[in-house]
Amino acid sequence: MERENAETAKKGNAEPAIRAAAREARTDRRGAVVAALMLAMALAALDSTVVSTAVPQIVGDLGGFSVFSWLFSGYLLAVTVTLPVYGKLSDTFGRKPVLVAGAAVFLLGSLLCATAWNMAALIAFRIVQGLGGGALQGTVQTLAADLYPLKDRPKIQSKLSTVWAVSAVAGPGLGGVLAAYADWRWIFLINLPIGAAALWLIARHLHEPKRAPRTPPRVDWAGALAVFACGGVLLTALVQGGVAWAWWSAPSCALFATGLALAGLVVWTERRAAEPIIPGWVWRRRTIAAVNLALGALGLLMVAPTVFLPTYAQSVLGLAPVAAGFVLSVWTLTWPVSAALSQHVYRRIGFRDTALLGIGAATLILFAFPFLPYPGSAWQPTLLMLLLGGALGLFQLPLIVGVQSTVGWAERGTTTASVLFCRQTGQTIGASVFGAVANGVLATRLGGAGDLDSVTRALDDGTAPEATRHAIADAVHAVYFGAACAAALAFVVLLVLAPRRFPVLTER
Repeated sequence: MERENAETAKKGNAEPAIRAAAREARTDRRGAVVAALMLAMALAALDSTVVSTAVPQIVGDLGGFSVFSWLFSGYLLAVTVTLPVYGKLSDTFGRKPVLVAGAAVFLLGSLLCATAWNMAALIAFRIVQGLGGGALQGTVQTLAADLYPLKDRPKIQSKLSTVWAVSAVAGPGLGGVLAAYADWRWIFLINLPIGAAALWLIARHLHEPKRAPRTPPRVDWAGALAVFACGGVLLTALVQGGVAWAWWSAPSCALFATGLALAGLVVWTERRAAEPIIPGWVWRRRTIAAVNLALGALGLLMVAPTVFLPTYAQSVLGLAPVAAGFVLSVWTLTWPVSAALSQHVYRRIGFRDTALLGIGAATLILFAFPFLPYPGSAWQPTLLMLLLGGALGLFQLPLIVGVQSTVGWAERGTTTASVLFCRQTGQTIGASVFGAVANGVLATRLGGAGDLDSVTRALDDGTAPEATRHAIADAVHAVYFGAACAAALAFVVLLVLAPRRFPVLTER
């Protein structure tokens, strides 16, 4: 009896140690998975910036200057239109198979890009990359919510925000170094070891909990194809309208008409599908619909600094390309810091009011830009960008964390994909709309036709008068005014549509 009591006592004393060891093992495994997610996110984040500085070398080697913009447009289109599909698939089959398959497709596309023999092949392989990139972006964000309870989610989200920030700063420099001192093909080959490390960590350490058995899943492949076709046609019309052809030309009208017809087909197909790719509840629930629209407006307003600020810094302020890049990149310093600290705000006042505080401040900052003196000093837009990054960090992260917390595991992938899809679509629309605004202001100020690219090239060559510099400043100011209106729209959407308190689920 004494021996049994002693063994029982020994087991009792050992149980806390066993439980502690189990928790430590789970924590170590989660840490490895987080490292894999950060590597996967780095692949997607770097790919959007690292190619830009190598374009001259790529065009010099492969030719195709007239279509090189499709290196970016093709990738963006593929990422955007696949986001809803991957979101639904991750809810149906789990995050791990979708993430592994997406990473494998992305790496295959990277390898093919490195072997491209002409510009057409490189564009096609970039689209393959984008088909995998949609899985990386959406599934990583969904897994971040799966891994952490609500109180700890800002930690992983701030880490992912930091990855984007570092990539935005380091990507152009890395691309330039590889193109200048090695070969532009290394821009794509460098993805392979990073992706291989991420895949190994995911395969070894990501173990999703078993869910309740379900009936055999039915995938809405017809809906997926319709969504892909509709998104591809409409986004192509937006990307190429006013660039490859005039807005009211036959190709533009044909694409928009086809896109609208396909949109009707999407609605018809999804209403009849048992498991639709884009379920109706995404738009029927006030919280999700409000966040979708608000983050769509965020994508819209982000075009002003990311696309037009470097031109303003070089053409109006007279800065060198490196210094102009610094003016833009400073917002990546305050954005992740603000995002990480936002938890202390939304725990007190709620997700919606925190986001309102952030987007309200962003609206005032964007409205201030058109009032900068001409030509002004570099510190003025730099200060505004520092403040804007802080404001948007306070806006975006509470909305993503909040909306993910209103749904269960089986709906989280679809919900996350919907908000990312709206943000990406907003960026595409913003690039088209604000490009037209900038070109319209230039044509009015200079008394004739012209676009921002040709005008800035003439300014760089020293063949343009000082009035051209004034016209560029006015064009960028008009774009920032439009961005401020987009921010104000996001404020109104949240104020009117979003509930004061998000209906958060308590899963764990």
